[in-house]
Amino acid sequence: MAQAGDSTLVGYLTCAIDTMLCNVHIAQMGTKTISLKDEAYNRLKAARRYPDESFSEVVLRATWPEDTITAKAFLALHGPRRVHLRPDELDRTEALKQQDRPPEDKWAGR
Repeated sequence: MAQAGDSTLVGYLTCAIDTMLCNVHIAQMGTKTISLKDEAYNRLKAARRYPDESFSEVVLRATWPEDTITAKAFLALHGPRRVHLRPDELDRTEALKQQDRPPEDKWAGR
């Protein structure tokens, strides 16, 4: 059996401490500092479901309506009366589609 001052005991304690330290995990998320207008801050604060809900949770829960309409929804609006396009109109549409770019970033410049 190991005695106080025995190198075996010191080695065992060091190993035990190292093992305990290796098993400690701290979950940390990355953070970003952002600036908000007072109105935006107050709306975010008011959107909390409970006092301890983080702003990250509120933002992740939020949804924003899209300003655009999908092709499927567009066709559904016109239903059976939808217009059949001539070949030259289809070619023009295809050319415009090739020039199409992603929409403007809603978060830029705020």
